[in-house]
Amino acid sequence: MDETSGLTVFDLLIRAGALISLLGLAGLVWCIIFVARGRRAKLPDDEMRALLRRAIPLNLGALFLSVIGLMLVITGIFLS
Repeated sequence: MDETSGLTVFDLLIRAGALISLLGLAGLVWCIIFVARGRRAKLPDDEMRALLRRAIPLNLGALFLSVIGLMLVITGIFLS
């Protein structure tokens, strides 16, 4: 009975993907809070546009992290 109790590469892939997805989700929540604070401050139109210009790349980066993490999770599930 040769039973291994360690993690396989696929388990690590799933866990890493979940962690990356959670980081992306945290980034998305941060972007929502960042823009909501700007809206609540009732900034002038030019300042609001500048705020959104700063938030959009961060939002896309967070979305990218979430997608990559989910791809890792699905790949780990399929291969295990």
